[in-house]
Amino acid sequence: MIELLEANPILLLFLVAAVGFLVGQLRVGGFSLGVAAVLFVGLGFGAISPELRLPEFVYQFGLVLFVYTIALASGPGFFTALGRRGIRDNLLVLGVLLTLGILTAWLAYLFRLEPPLASGLFAVETLKAQGASDAVLGQPVAAYALAYPLGVIGMLLALHLAWRMWGQTPHPEESETEELESRTLEVTHPELTGLTLDELVRAKRWHVVFGRHKSGGVLQVARGDVRLQVGDRISVIGSPDELDRVGEALGRFVPEALEQSREALDFRRVFVSSREVAGRTLADLNLPGRFGVVVTRVRRGDVEFLPSGSTVLELGDRVRVVGTRERIREVSRFLGDSYRALSEVDMLSFGLGIALGLLLGNVTFDLPGGVEFKLGIAGGPLVMGLVLGALNRTGPILWQLPYSANLTVRQLGVILFLAGIGTRSGWTFAETLAHGGVLTLILVGAILTAGAALLTLWIGHRVLKISLGTLAGILAGLQTQPAVLAFALEKAGNERPNLGYATVYPLAMLLKILIAQLLLR
Repeated sequence: MIELLEANPILLLFLVAAVGFLVGQLRVGGFSLGVAAVLFVGLGFGAISPELRLPEFVYQFGLVLFVYTIALASGPGFFTALGRRGIRDNLLVLGVLLTLGILTAWLAYLFRLEPPLASGLFAVETLKAQGASDAVLGQPVAAYALAYPLGVIGMLLALHLAWRMWGQTPHPEESETEELESRTLEVTHPELTGLTLDELVRAKRWHVVFGRHKSGGVLQVARGDVRLQVGDRISVIGSPDELDRVGEALGRFVPEALEQSREALDFRRVFVSSREVAGRTLADLNLPGRFGVVVTRVRRGDVEFLPSGSTVLELGDRVRVVGTRERIREVSRFLGDSYRALSEVDMLSFGLGIALGLLLGNVTFDLPGGVEFKLGIAGGPLVMGLVLGALNRTGPILWQLPYSANLTVRQLGVILFLAGIGTRSGWTFAETLAHGGVLTLILVGAILTAGAALLTLWIGHRVLKISLGTLAGILAGLQTQPAVLAFALEKAGNERPNLGYATVYPLAMLLKILIAQLLLR
């Protein structure tokens, strides 16, 4: 069997992935490894024989897919978060890494560790993310092989405990899903009836959407140029608090379910699958003017939110359209409404984006002290993905992937990475365990892991009041560990860990390389 696996790396890959997924479902006291179990199953297979290792290309390819798809999804929110929150998050990473660097140097002196071992315990996974091979890294790989899996386990346990202690407390940053309601309002206050709906929303700063307007017994779409009159009824969609504000200003709510009426007007959820539409704002598309319909809700993945003129539609969005049946059919053709098209990946934009990222990753920057820095195969695609994700489209090229396709490619990428890095580290991990001085390395690695987790989680959550989902991504970015990020995504159930990871990863990688170089001297 071992000979068969040695001769068939593809068979080894899928066996590690399948067994890893099975192990990841096992729960002990509410704790499960999830997809991160693929790493430890890979370590187990790799420890059996030095030949049971997947080609280096496998983990590199997986890493590129993983970080690029994450960056694409995070791009639209990344630059928005770069303000005060971005500075806050990166200052946290700066403080933690500088503290860990000093702690590593002190522990190396205390336990008489050679500089390559200290550097390996601290940041050799960052050097590997730059594309350095095992042969180039030499002795640090032994320390890395021991510290990486133990460090991942430590981080996963720390995150699990943090979620047990703090995860049940609601946090404003994590309220991605709005509690949307629809009510029917009867206009009784004449003070504001001279303004159009668009003027009312701007003047009062209401975060609501108007769907249907009934005046004199005639039901029509509530377009922005409608002027309300006393006695009119209108359906309003928004959060309960916002609806109360609108009701106080305009009149009173009545029990009539105007939004559910399907006699004169209908409603339908339509998939955005047209590449001509995706990447454009609702204001640019002007659906009320072109088709006489209004969009009352947008559902992206598992999150539903209110649209506005600045909302940029993405492939895979499901928009709720209100209008006549004939106009709804027209707008459905315009938006695409093809589930099959959403499963396809535009290889021109996808391949070009990754190629640009890899080229960027190969650019060498000269830093003070004679240190050379490259973004590498992880940092290059990450930075390029953030930029392209924020741009959404460049002329005819749409950079974004459909939501479901992005998740699928991301999952494939992290499996390839974990299986590859696990099998390639397994034999060295077993060899390191068999030699003397292992307990010292385990102790130092455990102190560094615990120090990083405790400093980041405690200061971030208790002092800086960062949401746990974002903080989990920051911790994964600080450690530059995709396994921790994958676990955080499963725990959070939303995209906030991706944003935290992308926000701090470039700085964390640069700092870890610099500190690792200093520890080698």
